[in-house]
Amino acid sequence: SDYRGDPAAALLEVLDPAQNHTFRDHYLELELDLSDVVFLATANVAESIPDALLDRMEVVRLDGYTEDEKVAIARNHLLPRQLSRAALDAAEVDVDDEALRQIAGEHTREAGVRQLERAIAKILRKVATTLAADSPGAPVHVTVDSLLRYLGRPRFTPESAERTAVPGVATGLAVTGAGGDVLFVEASAMPGKPQLTLTGQLGDVMKESAQIALSYLRAHGPDLLIEPAQLDRSLHLHVPAGAVPKDGPSAGVTMVTALASLATGRPVRSDVGMTGEVTLNGRVLPIGGVKQKLLAAHRAGLTTVFLPKRNEADLDDVPEAVREALDVRLVADVAELVREALEPAAAATLAA
Repeated sequence: SDYRGDPAAALLEVLDPAQNHTFRDHYLELELDLSDVVFLATANVAESIPDALLDRMEVVRLDGYTEDEKVAIARNHLLPRQLSRAALDAAEVDVDDEALRQIAGEHTREAGVRQLERAIAKILRKVATTLAADSPGAPVHVTVDSLLRYLGRPRFTPESAERTAVPGVATGLAVTGAGGDVLFVEASAMPGKPQLTLTGQLGDVMKESAQIALSYLRAHGPDLLIEPAQLDRSLHLHVPAGAVPKDGPSAGVTMVTALASLATGRPVRSDVGMTGEVTLNGRVLPIGGVKQKLLAAHRAGLTTVFLPKRNEADLDDVPEAVREALDVRLVADVAELVREALEPAAAATLAA
């Protein structure tokens, strides 16, 4: 909203069936009958839309593309278009599917394909420069091995195994404007007055989830072989990346697992991801964005994912190839999740 007016206020009137048959355009000074008009509005993030305006809309959520879909789109649409713009043809340059897959998975991170198209354009510009500088010869083959020369080092690489190698770190799953992503929760403890410090630009709901996670473990710690003294210290919970605001209840089970891992000295399995809201009684409640979260887990190299049991119906939306690659375990109680997600005590002792 500024000196040009408030678009949300105008849309409120336009989308109200009781008013839009006599909508008045104050710039044209005309009354318009918009009652038979179908309006289509798009947004990347629904949270920034005013509640009153969102209530007048029928929300259709479109999931991001899978990696296989991105490769198919790149092969059939993006590559031919960028070949034309670079004044090249298919006989002069060939990009194999594995190279496209690595570009989509490790050089870009998005729900759509804009960054993927920019990366392809960058490669073809460099190929065109090479062909123009040298005498025409054999066609250029762009493979996984040659991506380093054209695009540099990958920007996004799986790091779950490295991050969870120490007790107190758990891998969660989240949904962002760029699709699904993995979310690490780190827990640390030090001598001092019992308290919980939270960092990582957490919203109010996420802060409350952390308090619930700690209260649950203090009340039910003996069931998980946790010594009460381990939780009666100064605890610090951090969610990287610190510059990115985060909120929502779905990291509850991840926080419980990170704190339980810290208290028992047993690392979380590096192949495990999880998502779900947790209650004070340890019930795991359903969450949203299941498809995007499972795609993110698959992309990050995780093989086991814990989901709330009440999200079982959402698995129908997940591509079959992803469902077959992941061991999806449905849980109703967070204690069951913690027992299966932590490394065995013997393995933790050997690692130490």
